[in-house]
Amino acid sequence: MWEEFGPALWPAFWMTIKLTFFSAIGSLILGTILTALRVCPVPILRGFSAAYINIVRNTPLTLVVLFCSMGLYQNLGLALAPENDHFIENNNFNLAVLAFILYTSTFVCETLRSGINTVPMGQAEAARSLGLGFGQILGLIVLPQAFRSVINPLASVLIALIKNTTIASVIGVAEASLLMKSTVESYAGDLYVIFAVIALGFVILTLPVGLFLGKVSEKVAVKR
Repeated sequence: MWEEFGPALWPAFWMTIKLTFFSAIGSLILGTILTALRVCPVPILRGFSAAYINIVRNTPLTLVVLFCSMGLYQNLGLALAPENDHFIENNNFNLAVLAFILYTSTFVCETLRSGINTVPMGQAEAARSLGLGFGQILGLIVLPQAFRSVINPLASVLIALIKNTTIASVIGVAEASLLMKSTVESYAGDLYVIFAVIALGFVILTLPVGLFLGKVSEKVAVKR
């Protein structure tokens, strides 16, 4: 077993790391945009953001991943990778990243919105009295403080994203859980050992993230 399972561990977890990295960046960007729409003074934009968040956040992630794969690619023909020898592999990876971004950004948005609620209203009112517009108030005053106050909750969202990457296996992305599934099918007698190794790998990925961002949160916390 180890002759096949051992060398495949690093590529599988490297795929998990790549899924997490690109999905986390995209989720942070889209989540920030959704947050801006959620608190903007335009009712239509607020309603769109609220509807998107409530629908996507309450949809199982597996369905979101399958929608991106079967709906966007297989039915609508949306390809997110160039046509080459690795098209299927790269396209499935990009579709999985898109699904994770669409889903995780809703949790990022709600986390940031809770951070915005910690910023004193007087600061925004003072900024308005100085002639600053909504975008300037949000970008220069409110969001920087909101980010600093929600680093720990964002760390929890990131850890959840790391674990959620296992769902990419349903569309054939060769990450850790797909390796575990294929290995279990071949070596059912070593079931517990395989489970333990994969679980340990995820602990190694998630534990340092929580500890590191916890320290960062202590360093940059807003002093009231």
